Amino acid sequence: MGIAMPKTVDLPPPSKLLWAAELPRAAWTVARYGALRTRPDAAAQGDGRPVMILPGLFNGDRSNFALRKYLRTLGYAACGWGLGRNFGTKTIGQEGQRLLTRIKALYDEHGEPVTLIGVSLGGMLARFAAQRLPGMVREVITVSSPFAGDPRATNVWRAFEWLTGDKIDSDTVRERGAEIAAPLPVPSTAIWSASDGLVNGMICHAPDDPHCRNIEVRSSHLGVQLNPDVLKIVADVLGGTA
Repeated sequence: MGIAMPKTVDLPPPSKLLWAAELPRAAWTVARYGALRTRPDAAAQGDGRPVMILPGLFNGDRSNFALRKYLRTLGYAACGWGLGRNFGTKTIGQEGQRLLTRIKALYDEHGEPVTLIGVSLGGMLARFAAQRLPGMVREVITVSSPFAGDPRATNVWRAFEWLTGDKIDSDTVRERGAEIAAPLPVPSTAIWSASDGLVNGMICHAPDDPHCRNIEVRSSHLGVQLNPDVLKIVADVLGGTA
């Protein structure tokens, strides 16, 4: 699936120092999650609404087990996307038909629009789905998703090309990227980090979009979905207290 069209201002990828710090910071995030998982911060109880969580590049549903478990504990009908590892269009289809079919099925099962939460590339796919199925998507929450700028402002664009087979300068990818970056027809929230070591945090939120709520968190990219602060923010957004 495409990465967002470049903006007029070129942004650099995260520094080599931040990139090198990703693994130790991710290990610290895992340790924090392990210490707090038995006593998570208080959050508003859910209302049973369906929530689909979309994984990042190369990851599958297992990568989001903590977020899924946490939201289920609060009372949401949280589930994975059920499509295996995320290889962009290789996984969801050139027009996203496999992902759209999954969302339609969840909508039919629950009889109400689905909330989409996407991590990194998963957030971009969530925004794509919301553009295509606005009547079946309630809202979108992206976590460290580089949807709002030049893909070269990341340290992973070459890995994206290799794993997905899509070239970031192709017309198809650029057109889809523009669709992903455009303001959504549903409420949206972008959770981002200025100290992200894989993607420039400035392309992970939309300060010029009055309909997108932007919430900054201090986090690495790897393991961001395990960050207790991120879990709490997601719960607050869903509960209307963020």
